[in-house]
Amino acid sequence: MSLRTPDLLFTAIAPAIWGSTYIVTTQYLPNFSPMTVAMLRALPAGLLLVMIVRQIPTGIWWMRIFILGALNISLFWSLLFISVYRLPGGVAATVGAVQPLMVV
Repeated sequence: MSLRTPDLLFTAIAPAIWGSTYIVTTQYLPNFSPMTVAMLRALPAGLLLVMIVRQIPTGIWWMRIFILGALNISLFWSLLFISVYRLPGGVAATVGAVQPLMVV
């Protein structure tokens, strides 16, 4: 089994983008509030999903989507950016990296 160059490139790009969160956050936070940065991070993904999805949910699914968005996206990212605002970027990145170990 051989890895093609595009597959290897995509495999390398994903962690690089994921790991750049704290660097980008510390650069943007002096100019914006933590809540604005959280919104700017979630907005492009949300707009992309709206363009991709062909069927809009109905009924009880709106409540489920609202709860998931409020807890998993809005609350988490807002608290993440507030903590990055108050901590140095390296400390925040280290705490974020060991978070799965804290849960276990």
